[in-house]
Amino acid sequence: MKGPRERLLWLSLFAISMAYLEAAVVVYLRSLYYPEDPLVIFPLRVLSRYHLPIELARELATLIMILSVARLAEQGLARVFAGFVYVFGLWDMFYYLWLKLIVGWPVSWLEWDILFLIPWPWLGPWIAPVFISVLFTLWGGWVLASARRYRWTWESATLIVAGALLALAAFLQPAWPLLAAGEEAFYRYRPGAFWWGLFVPGYLLLAAGLLRMQVSSRIQA
Repeated sequence: MKGPRERLLWLSLFAISMAYLEAAVVVYLRSLYYPEDPLVIFPLRVLSRYHLPIELARELATLIMILSVARLAEQGLARVFAGFVYVFGLWDMFYYLWLKLIVGWPVSWLEWDILFLIPWPWLGPWIAPVFISVLFTLWGGWVLASARRYRWTWESATLIVAGALLALAAFLQPAWPLLAAGEEAFYRYRPGAFWWGLFVPGYLLLAAGLLRMQVSSRIQA
C-alpha cells in the first residue's frame, strides 16, 4: 500500500484535475445561458426542464466520485471523511481558480454565485464556501499526511454537524422565498445581503469540531 504522502499527492492531482473539468462544464453552460456576458449571471437564467435533471445528476455524481476516491485511498471512518473533505476543498478552490484563468470570473471577492442545486439552489458570495474549503483542505491534508488513527467523538461530531447546518442554512436562505414565489421570481432576483451572522458562527463551530477531533485523537494515541 502506498504511504500517506503519496496517497495525498494522488488525491490532490485528482481534485485539481476534477476542478478543471467542473470549470469547463460551467464555461459551456454560461456560454449557452449567458451568451451576452458570461461574467454576469444575475438576473438568473433558469435551467431548462431538459438540462436541470442532467445538472442535478452531475452534481450528485461529483459527490459520489469524491467519496469513492476517498474510500479507495483511506480506511476508517475518520480518515475517509478527511479524504472526502480534503478532495472537496481542494476541488472547490481550484474550480474558482480555473474559472478565473479561463474566463476572468469571479470579478470581485464578494461576487455572488450559484453554489449548488441540491436540494434547491445555494446562493451566496463565492468566497464564503471557499473559506470552508480552505479549512477542509488544511485539516484534511494534515490528517492524511500522518499515519495516525483518528477517531470520532460525540463532541466533535456535534460541533461539526451544528456548524455545517448553520452554514448550509445561510446558503439555502436566499432561494427559499423564490421557491415560494415561483419560477418568475428567479428571473427577477438580485443578490442582497448574505447572512454572515449565521455563516460565521457555523464556520467557527465547524472549525472547533475538526480541531476537537484532532486533539482528542492525540490524547487517545
